Amino acid sequence: MGYSWSKLDIRSARCKEEKSARGVSRSGNGSSHRAGTQAKYLDNEISQITIMRSRPHENFIRQAPGERVGALPVSTVKMLAGREGNFSGRGKFSSADCCHILSRYLPVNGPWLMDQMNSRAYVSQFSADGSLFVAGFQKSHIKIYDVSQGWKFQRDILARNLRWTITDTSLSPDKRHLVYSSISPVVHIVNICSDATDSFANIADIHNGLDFSSDDDGGYAFGIFSVKFSTDGREIVAGSNDDAIHVYDLEANRLSLRISAHRSDVNTVCFANESGHLIFSGSDDTFCKVWDRRCLNAREKPAGVLIGHIEGITYIDSRGDGRYLISNGKDQAIKLWDIRTMSSNSNCGPVFKNYEWDYRWMDYPPRARELKHPRDQSVATYKGHSVLRTLIRCYFSPAHSTGQKYIYTGSHDSCVYIYDLLTGAQVAVLKHHKSPVRDCSWHPDLPMLVSSSWDGDIVKWEIPGDDESQRPAIKSRIRRRPVH
Repeated sequence: MGYSWSKLDIRSARCKEEKSARGVSRSGNGSSHRAGTQAKYLDNEISQITIMRSRPHENFIRQAPGERVGALPVSTVKMLAGREGNFSGRGKFSSADCCHILSRYLPVNGPWLMDQMNSRAYVSQFSADGSLFVAGFQKSHIKIYDVSQGWKFQRDILARNLRWTITDTSLSPDKRHLVYSSISPVVHIVNICSDATDSFANIADIHNGLDFSSDDDGGYAFGIFSVKFSTDGREIVAGSNDDAIHVYDLEANRLSLRISAHRSDVNTVCFANESGHLIFSGSDDTFCKVWDRRCLNAREKPAGVLIGHIEGITYIDSRGDGRYLISNGKDQAIKLWDIRTMSSNSNCGPVFKNYEWDYRWMDYPPRARELKHPRDQSVATYKGHSVLRTLIRCYFSPAHSTGQKYIYTGSHDSCVYIYDLLTGAQVAVLKHHKSPVRDCSWHPDLPMLVSSSWDGDIVKWEIPGDDESQRPAIKSRIRRRPVH
């Protein structure tokens, strides 16, 4: 038996809800809008795709059954009342209805301190299903938590043959293995399904070394900055500071592909979609490149190049459709790309800059902030965060809960920034950390985001219930270290 709602009840609850939503919205700088202004949406196919993923049924948008279509977003209370009244005729919410509701509730409350280490956090990621969380620290530790069991600590892996720091980690799709990289051509793979919780002295775990070097390297000991499992778990793609992309075949236990891909360090790589045919790469040479493994030849020519950044690229995240991606750049901007606009490799050329700087120890020159690439091919640009000192990462928000309508990123100024994908509005800034936030991760199903920082804190942001008391996060002492 359903509940009955009067129009007065619905409107009253809706007003309270909208006031609450306005309370957590924040206006920002750069490409963001002030609250209450009319948003200008992207004139691109991605706008329609994103809107369709999170647009509720037309009868929920109407003021009442039979009335004209009203404005978006639709109140959650009104959506619930409409479901009880079977406004949609389906008797339940569709995936778009669920996205419309969940995407309104950003994980901005908190934070709750989940762990604290006397070491810089470099990597923090949920597994694909959200049941596990992995955090990698500079002083060898890789910690795994069982999120499905109330963030129960599962194990502590001590990285082997570490050089400077853990640069990246990746969980296999079946969650049985974890790979981690360092400033070394050897990537280690660990079986994480054993019952032991600690692997100190590497006794509990077997760390198999996967050698990504080849005869073409000339004995040069390069380092790997980025590693990712393929969707089927059979391959690992890596980007390195020898300007190359490497693909390792786990079944054959050998390096199957090496591409001299860029003119400088390859800071980030990822598979474009589930097929594994397309690879995206980003480099300090300022270019994002698209590689189609089905048509690679001896010339190692990319399928295309995406031009628009004027400084090096720190991270790339694919939307998973093989078409759209975002990149974080040392020009203090995130860019959204559609690979259908890419250029041929022959059109690549350096951008003239009348300044010199090093992001590892200098602030970004004020004169450079307004510079634009004369041949910028990006769909949109998002500014407000800071990309300095380390390879700060950015991501699309989850498809299941938000319809990927947001972009979020860490920042050198110790915050996490959330942008609206379609309008560029800076919808939230999460403040807690005392050092750069290199990585952060949004739970694939729940309104929960976890951020990690060089201050050693791993903290959780979410939406607590009315009866849930907030546990304040303990402020960490700032540990001053030399910057490299």
